[in-house]
Amino acid sequence: MASSSKPKRIYHVFLSFRGTDVRNNFLDHLYRALDLKGIYTYVDSEELKKGDQIASALMKAIEESHIAVIIFSEDYASSTWCLEEAVKIMECKEERDLKVFPVFYKVEPREVRTPREKYKEAMDKHESKFGENSEKMKRWKKALLDAGNLSGWLVKEGDDSEHIQGIVKEIATHLGREPLHVAKHLVGIDSRVLKLKSMLNLESNDCVLMVGLWGQGGIGKTTLAKAIYNDIFTQFEGSSFLANVRETSKGCKDLVTLQEKLLNEILLRSQRLVVSSVDVGTNLIRERLFCKKVLLVLDDVDDLRQLSALAGEGKWFGNGSRIIFTTRDEHLLTAHKIDQDHVYEVKALDNSEAHELLTKHAFSTHQKLKIRANLVDGVLNYTKGLPLALEVLGSFLCGRREHEWKSTLKKLSKIPNKSINDVLKISYDGLEENEKEIFLHVACFFKGQEIGYIKKVLGSCDLEIAIGLKILIERSLISIKSGTLQMHDLIQLMGMDIVQQDCRDDPMRRSRLWLYDDVLDVLSYDMGDCAVKAIVLEPHELKEISINPDAFTKMRRLKLLILRNVYNSFQGPVCLPHWLRWFEWPGAPCFPEFSSGPKRLVGLCMSKSSITIVAKQYKDLQQLKYVNLSDCKSLEIPELPPSFSYLYAEGCKSLKNNGDLTSLHHFVRRGLSMADAYSSGQMPHDFKIILSGGELLEWVFPVEEGSVSFMASKDLYNKFLALALCFILCDDESEKETLVVSHVNGKRLDHSPHTSYTSELEHISLEYLIPCDLWGEVDFSQIDGSHVRFSSTVLGTRVKKWGLRILCKALEDDLKVELQDNQLMDPALLYEICHESTYLEAESSLIHEDSSIETDLHKDSQDCQMSTENHSQGVSKRNHKLILSRGMQTTSNSIGRDEYSGVGLQLLL
Repeated sequence: MASSSKPKRIYHVFLSFRGTDVRNNFLDHLYRALDLKGIYTYVDSEELKKGDQIASALMKAIEESHIAVIIFSEDYASSTWCLEEAVKIMECKEERDLKVFPVFYKVEPREVRTPREKYKEAMDKHESKFGENSEKMKRWKKALLDAGNLSGWLVKEGDDSEHIQGIVKEIATHLGREPLHVAKHLVGIDSRVLKLKSMLNLESNDCVLMVGLWGQGGIGKTTLAKAIYNDIFTQFEGSSFLANVRETSKGCKDLVTLQEKLLNEILLRSQRLVVSSVDVGTNLIRERLFCKKVLLVLDDVDDLRQLSALAGEGKWFGNGSRIIFTTRDEHLLTAHKIDQDHVYEVKALDNSEAHELLTKHAFSTHQKLKIRANLVDGVLNYTKGLPLALEVLGSFLCGRREHEWKSTLKKLSKIPNKSINDVLKISYDGLEENEKEIFLHVACFFKGQEIGYIKKVLGSCDLEIAIGLKILIERSLISIKSGTLQMHDLIQLMGMDIVQQDCRDDPMRRSRLWLYDDVLDVLSYDMGDCAVKAIVLEPHELKEISINPDAFTKMRRLKLLILRNVYNSFQGPVCLPHWLRWFEWPGAPCFPEFSSGPKRLVGLCMSKSSITIVAKQYKDLQQLKYVNLSDCKSLEIPELPPSFSYLYAEGCKSLKNNGDLTSLHHFVRRGLSMADAYSSGQMPHDFKIILSGGELLEWVFPVEEGSVSFMASKDLYNKFLALALCFILCDDESEKETLVVSHVNGKRLDHSPHTSYTSELEHISLEYLIPCDLWGEVDFSQIDGSHVRFSSTVLGTRVKKWGLRILCKALEDDLKVELQDNQLMDPALLYEICHESTYLEAESSLIHEDSSIETDLHKDSQDCQMSTENHSQGVSKRNHKLILSRGMQTTSNSIGRDEYSGVGLQLLL
């Protein structure tokens, strides 16, 4: 919403008085004292008053003043001019926010309010002349009543000097707390101020409240902070708005400057406080402001040192105080103990607001130029509701013709506007190297892609992805919506520009390539020193590219190579550098070769390829974790590396009945390995297999009702090592995501991961987890009773069937009795590993893939199954149904999702 026009203020103070009473004594002294303070004061002269009407000059002077002082002397009410001044002053108080101070000079306030004595005599005379019920008399009486009820000064005989000092000090205090200039054009501000005022809870004076305004650069945090400051600062005993804290406080000395400014603005001392050091300043703030109700705004903070030096704790200030921070870094607010209920995320303008703001800046009221709607829409699409961009571009385009608008948009598609880019880049400059690398990868390659996929790719490139993504979210550089990673278009352009600035004319000197022509140029060079770290090429239509067999091996820094929608006109296999971490080429003509040296490949995606055999070097890929060979219909895969965690092979007919990958024996080996990693303090990798098929594996316990629930004691739960979940999924274009939600004692967990996966075929998804992945870290000491109820529910129409199996250590006799007597869970859910030698052999078999040990393990495992094995064997028969005993029940609750905290099950569906 546009800002309303503010009244023009010329005078600091307007003095209303009865000349015969005070002109040559009190008034003169007061005027000189104000003048000495530099306070511009309006004092009328007698000749301005004509007849019974207040002169227009006096009326205008009242309207153009910040403060009005009414000196109520004995004969004030006898003058109709003075009464008209009082009426006008009180009108301006209500309508124009004029501050009014009464001075009761040798009269009592009640004489003015009621009126009495001299005031009654004067009003009686006016009544006899104008009539008791005349409008004029009603206005005068109301003005006297309202003004007489205001707080002011009572001046009696002999103490003029002392009161004048107090009056001047109070006026100087109020003049020192003037509203701030906010912006030339304000749009959409009123609703945001209203919401922020609600968060500030201004009605309460019980405590000190700290609130954070968080958002990306240029989003309008400072504008909103100024607007709320102007709206509420008069409700506090003192106030200070410290602008540009980040820029101002780059050194310790500059923090001292800010401390001085804060103290002097709030205390408004005639003699400025001088701060010698940050520690001294901190003590002064605590000592001088601990009982004062203040409003403090710290704008653009980016370091905890700033908050610690200027507003370290709420108890530094008096009750009822409100402290507001603006920042791009959400974690800074968390570190300062500001809870999420008091963090206001400043968001972009909606379409109508953005259009209004652009119109105000780009089109002057007298402009006759007409600009086509599609060009205006082009600017709106470019700015995406970012107020800074709308203001900068709107002002730049103001008065320009259509061809200049068109040229500007074309230029912006190649090179960002410097004024906008410089503001946005501040957030990037404050990142550490790990976060900078992740940010540039996302900006250049991965905006809009599924978050689980991005974690796998960038985590494979030696980046600490979990904390890196979290920091980028806190700095307002990225967001996660519906499982995909999002970024404002202008922030993305800023990131791309950072990469291109490495060398605009030579793509070989850039760290990342994503444009078709740039990739062609680099591949055509006889490379010397090549700076390229990553190539992601995905043209909109199928394109030819000529790749020399040794082209990539000359890229000494290349870690990431993704080629989509391209085909190689050069015959023969491509040779990849052995240091490459991630390789994707759906539809690749043949399996790649690798240069000599230790192979570091972590991810390999060659789906929908016509390859039939895998190169011998495949067995050397000892770090390979993620394999996607889906729809490689004729491919025969040799022995998989022991490190692999994800295999997507639906549509591979040769793997449809691969018993080793989906066997109970493989589950035991994998489960023991994961449990061992977890017990040694490591977080084991997820493990998933996607294969063609439409039936649950025989050793998996089928869940018939979509939900499973059971009870377990602490002793029983501690026996759980790992679990397997198997899903039969069908293609459903209307639903791209499937959720698994879990409860512990009926309490929904903090998050429920979900992952999208597309397949045109019915397929099996098999996943191995450790118990805390599904049900979290369970603290039995905080739970009433000896047993806890665990449950999991699958939500989604894509899941035709599902089942699970829990791998556990050998159960002592008392636990078996407990299971049988209390009917806590169906024993068929459990698969026991009975003795330590089996445990160790399983670990060894996983590492060495020794077939003889596998055979022994399979036999040992079968021999050691619990006495309920006959029941378990029934699981393999499709006519067996899950019978829910007293400890088991069907649940249907769902839960919310947090991208980075809590526990849960992630499915690739």
